[in-house]
Amino acid sequence: MTLVLAFAIMATVSVVRAAEQPTVPDRSAARVATDGPTPPSAVPSSGTGSFLVADQDSPVRGVAGPVVRYRVAVEQGAGQDPAEFATEVDAVLADPRSWIGSAELRMQRVAEADRADFTVYLATPTTSTAMCAEGGLHTEGYASCQLPGQVVINLARWLTAVPDYGAPVAVYRAYVLNHEIGHEFGESHEACPGPGRPAPVMQQQTYGLAGCVANAWPFLDGHRYAGDLVP
Repeated sequence: MTLVLAFAIMATVSVVRAAEQPTVPDRSAARVATDGPTPPSAVPSSGTGSFLVADQDSPVRGVAGPVVRYRVAVEQGAGQDPAEFATEVDAVLADPRSWIGSAELRMQRVAEADRADFTVYLATPTTSTAMCAEGGLHTEGYASCQLPGQVVINLARWLTAVPDYGAPVAVYRAYVLNHEIGHEFGESHEACPGPGRPAPVMQQQTYGLAGCVANAWPFLDGHRYAGDLVP
């Protein structure tokens, strides 16, 4: 499948910028690989609704194509370090099995909003639900989502993955980043191609594997790995 680009066009973070406030409705109305998942009881359900942005630029990653630039931000009150989250995001997106494996784009993290094509937000369940609902997506405090220019990662999924995923939390983290960023690039949902086969990264693995096995990457063995499009 040819990667559909929505754009014309790893360094460790040492400083965090001042808090920013994305478009989040009134909520009154509405890490590097770990040994195991965080207990759900330890996941904050809500934060302040404002975000800290990881500072500094990463190197440009990829071999060819236009440079797509992204920012990384963590909700205050989520109990997560923006620098550590940025390091994990950078590592996933710099992997040749990720979207740069198409040789149709390169990627770079930046700190300034006016230079970024999209922002990756790590948000608590309450805030992520409110942000997703602004775009008409109903995640019920459980799933992550993508809106134009916004990749919203649910903190609970980041820390605990999902039941019966059959792979370490680090694999789920790479999956959810690649899946939601795939939507930012215009990719649609795909189906499991058969029992025991790797799940396509655009399969909704958060809701079950349908007989496939967990897979975090859009490119396997140097080739785009995909299933049939879900109607």
